[in-house]
Amino acid sequence: MRILIATTGVLPPVPVAELCKRLGGEDGEFAVMTVVQVPRTFLDALDEEERRSLLADDDRGDPEAKASAYLEERGRRIVDPILAALASHGLEASVRFVEGDDPAEAIIRTAEDFQADLLVMGATRRLFTEEAWRSVSARVMEQSQRPILLVPGSRIEDTFEIPRVDV
Repeated sequence: MRILIATTGVLPPVPVAELCKRLGGEDGEFAVMTVVQVPRTFLDALDEEERRSLLADDDRGDPEAKASAYLEERGRRIVDPILAALASHGLEASVRFVEGDDPAEAIIRTAEDFQADLLVMGATRRLFTEEAWRSVSARVMEQSQRPILLVPGSRIEDTFEIPRVDV
């Protein structure tokens, strides 16, 4: 079984890893992905001192290298907890950092490219409200041809957290 785990950082890593082990078994293929909107204009505008904190010295002047470094750095923060949980259960997973402005479209495209048998996503909104039907997970459910398992995460309003915004 090929399982794609699409995360923004709200999926609970250990339960997701346990679920993947049960569904995919030892022979399953797993991929963990996240979608990051890369602020190319912002990265291009960074001066020398600011750039040092975000990018390696060899990335200076190359817009694509800057964007790749940003994508990797942001993506790692989001997928690493799930990768660690999968590894603790003896499961290996590939990683896919996808640059995009439309997360639903990027998730659907990645699921197709990976030929996922199952797509695992988090749901942070109440499922039976009008607002939920405009969510990324609802759009993926409507538009994807793949089976989807939504795992409830902590809702922002329940945790009083400030939503994560990639700049």
